[in-house]
Amino acid sequence: MDKKLLAILVCPVCKGPLVYDKPKAELICKVDRLAYPIRDDIPVMLEEEARRLPADEEV
Repeated sequence: MDKKLLAILVCPVCKGPLVYDKPKAELICKVDRLAYPIRDDIPVMLEEEARRLPADEEV
């Protein structure tokens, strides 16, 4: 994942910062508890494609 791209990407829902989870290939929004997938090195920044994080999963 390109560090320059990570620096400018924000959550499309709340416009907050995202955290890169390399092992899961996801960008995490801690505020909305959403995990956006990264497919073929391209972040999929659509709310419909995001995985909701369960309350017991650490972010």
